[in-house]
Amino acid sequence: MEPYEDGKQEAKWKGKATTEVNGSKAEQVWPLLEDFFGLDKWFPTLSTCLPLQGISGQPGCIRFCAGFKTPVENNGKQAINWTKQKLLSIDRSNMTFIYSIIDGNVGFHSYVSTVKVLPNEDASDSCVIEWLYEVEPVEGWRLEDLDFFIGSGLQVMGQRIQVALKVMEDALKPSN
Repeated sequence: MEPYEDGKQEAKWKGKATTEVNGSKAEQVWPLLEDFFGLDKWFPTLSTCLPLQGISGQPGCIRFCAGFKTPVENNGKQAINWTKQKLLSIDRSNMTFIYSIIDGNVGFHSYVSTVKVLPNEDASDSCVIEWLYEVEPVEGWRLEDLDFFIGSGLQVMGQRIQVALKVMEDALKPSN
């Protein structure tokens, strides 16, 4: 990160994305997200999410994520985007976890995210997934790019989770 001419560094980018999961309570959605090594089941364009260290859901565990697309080109070459992500903390009673990107080839430095599953105060049969993030400004990106990447990815995650839980509910219904 380059300091401005007056010697101050550019402030970290901060953002927030949310999506509603209809037909499912927070307690149904949380177990799917707390599986730290299972992000590839839900996040679009993420083809790989593998455990590198530790046990999924325990602070200190590390996952390897690869295959996602970003708005940054690598000199016209097709590079596989990848990151190593570390679970910093998890609060199961509040359905919240915090993780950071500790390595990767997408230019994220000091990236930290908080993911929460919240009951929807307006509807008892739905919940909200909230994804807060902050990162040092990323070369080749605009904050709008990151907002779109996380926001659109979270929307698809919510839809996939909603469909999966509906399939399970329908399959487990007693037949007449």
